[in-house]
Amino acid sequence: MHPARVVPAAFFAAVVVGTILLSLPYSTPGPTRPPVLTAAFTTVSAVCVTGLTNVDTATYWSPFGQVVIMGLIQVGGFGIMTLATLLGMLVGGKLRLKSSLIAQAETHTLNIGDVRHVIRRVAITVLAFEAVFATVLTVRFRVAYDDSWGQALWHGAFHAVSAFNNAGFALYSDNLIGFVDDAWIMFPICVAIIAGGIGFPVLFELRRRWRTPRAWTVHTRLTVYGSLGLLVLGTMGFLALEWSNNSTIGALDTWGKVVAGVTGGVVPRTAGFNSIDYGQITPETMAINYVLMFIGGGSAGTAGGIKVTTFFLLAYVIWSEIRGERDTNIAHRSIAGSTLRQALTVVLLAIAAISLGTMSILLATDYALDVVLFEAISAFATVGLSTGITPDLPPTAEITLMVLMFVGRVGTITVGTALAYKSRHHHYRLPEERPIVG
Repeated sequence: MHPARVVPAAFFAAVVVGTILLSLPYSTPGPTRPPVLTAAFTTVSAVCVTGLTNVDTATYWSPFGQVVIMGLIQVGGFGIMTLATLLGMLVGGKLRLKSSLIAQAETHTLNIGDVRHVIRRVAITVLAFEAVFATVLTVRFRVAYDDSWGQALWHGAFHAVSAFNNAGFALYSDNLIGFVDDAWIMFPICVAIIAGGIGFPVLFELRRRWRTPRAWTVHTRLTVYGSLGLLVLGTMGFLALEWSNNSTIGALDTWGKVVAGVTGGVVPRTAGFNSIDYGQITPETMAINYVLMFIGGGSAGTAGGIKVTTFFLLAYVIWSEIRGERDTNIAHRSIAGSTLRQALTVVLLAIAAISLGTMSILLATDYALDVVLFEAISAFATVGLSTGITPDLPPTAEITLMVLMFVGRVGTITVGTALAYKSRHHHYRLPEERPIVG
């Protein structure tokens, strides 16, 4: 099978295994088995590192179920094929060409010979970041909230894994609302979200060339500068629109509002944690979140959305067209037409998926368009934020969200390629014609 077909199949296999595990009686505190749809929805959300939940993670699932969810988050964030290839290297000591191609499709590396090295670095990076953030959170839970060392370690490790993988699952019934103004909890989680969502290629390049921004590749420039710009705009917009909203951050002191504002600028970028009730935000804040969720984070990382590079590539295309330039140039580099077509394809397929999902949920429920659109974008972009309607959705709407999460995590192009029976390569070009545009 072509790697583009193996990757969706592997994610689907992980969903099946996770659903079976969460359907066991051990997964819930009571003796009864959880419904299959509940187990499947939670599994898809965990494997696709989304964070949408139709039940309370803190009380509905037993410690065994929570460990399963944490494992599914780790597997989904690291990448099914990357993990499988790494295990094959550890057991057999060899990396076959077929496995290299599969891992290449998942890690977005350009050189097949680099796959082995990249997988090792990805594994080390994931474990190192998660260990650091888990340590910080564990100490904070122990010192400030009187958790036992065992409970603090468990909460620290779970939330570190969930944050770095941009999953948004939490072990508290109100998610992280209880820590809205605690900088020692929220800031490490925000840094973990950014580190995991910026993309492994960018992390690797920053490690080598962080002192020489002029030597950065176009991909790194777009991702770093674009992410910084979106973070600033998201934070400032959140603070400006929610500053006096007593249902969200209006009752907090100035420092608490700053902490909540930074979190509000970070989590829509596919993280899913909520330190406020998003069912009480203003319509203007919801509109900003539409954009931030749709764009998402960096490529080849744990974030979802259409990705920062995709968005800014098309922005440069528009700017070049307005200026009447024939080529699209960024940082003294010309961008290939195939790359621009791929970016446009990603955006259009994303819009189509979100539109169909929104229409499906509207037909199955009586909710207003704004909250349904918020839910659909959150699912497709693997964000996990919700206005609170997820637990009350009918089965058909839950299945729609599951499909959106799966397509958003695996990737629109990967899914499209997997569904294609064969591709045709023409060895000729037809006469050119220019239809009227606009």
